Amino acid sequence: MNITIHSSFLPHVDAEASLAFYRDVLGFEVRNDVGYNGLRWITVGPAGQPGVSIVLHPPAADPGVTDDERRTVTEMMAKGTYAIITFATPDLDATFERLQAGAEVVQEPTEQPYGVRDCAVRDPAGNLIRINEIR
Repeated sequence: MNITIHSSFLPHVDAEASLAFYRDVLGFEVRNDVGYNGLRWITVGPAGQPGVSIVLHPPAADPGVTDDERRTVTEMMAKGTYAIITFATPDLDATFERLQAGAEVVQEPTEQPYGVRDCAVRDPAGNLIRINEIR
């Protein structure tokens, strides 16, 4: 089998704040920006990797999600426990330096006991972003 990761979905609560974070702070390309019924889906991705995208979407927009489930998702997002994504970079210190100005820092660059050096921040919606250093 030849399978690749094409897109991953992360919820947003403020489309403009998320767009500014992923475009201006992380430097991702905006690949699509679609509105429908007052909701907005924004597709972004790293420059030079056109086959990999992140879709920033309204949380619990699925019509099958109940009001109670929407409240739970919203509460988990506010706590930063709903969605996680891991990125990688060859220069963790420079990446972290840039992120500090536009993200909530969860963990500064740290050598983890399991052999990875990484840091962690939250995006404007509370999604946890871990960034591993490529060695």
